[in-house]
Amino acid sequence: MKNWKILNKTDVSPSHWFPVVKHTVELPNGKIIDDYYVSPMGNVAIVVPITSNNEFVLVKQYKHALGETLIELPAGWQKNGATLPETALAELQEETGIVTTADNLFFLGKTANNPTKTNHVTYGYLARNLEFNNARQNCDITEDIEIIKALPSEVLEMVKNGEIWVADSVVNIIRTLFQFPDIFNRP
Repeated sequence: MKNWKILNKTDVSPSHWFPVVKHTVELPNGKIIDDYYVSPMGNVAIVVPITSNNEFVLVKQYKHALGETLIELPAGWQKNGATLPETALAELQEETGIVTTADNLFFLGKTANNPTKTNHVTYGYLARNLEFNNARQNCDITEDIEIIKALPSEVLEMVKNGEIWVADSVVNIIRTLFQFPDIFNRP
């Protein structure tokens, strides 16, 4: 299968919060499409935080695009100059107040959310044996986050009944189940 050839790119972003680029592309069959829009959102790091008591740490917050309050895992966009593990650690601390180190991160895999229209790839990490360490949340101006702790069986039930339905969170919870089954088998 051949890639499309990009003939022209024009930044038509309405703001730095939502980048949009208009592409003119040539398809492998020679046809030209002069208005193919792509959002170069960039990478996200998401963390499956597990406490020393074998509890998942989830975040509950309002998401404006959907107009709903959702339960999900801590996550955030990769900052300029930061590695994905650094981003994961920063988001974990920012959203939950939990501090840990990169040697406590286990890579779970990557997920493409809408590869037709965005280059947004989410990189999942597991962090285990975490403590709250008296640290405090340091949320962004747009974030008001409630922390929820739940046992692995409760988290799976929340996924099953649709209480947790943010795709990145569901994928990384399931990856944790398959890659680290001991978490789900502990009493």
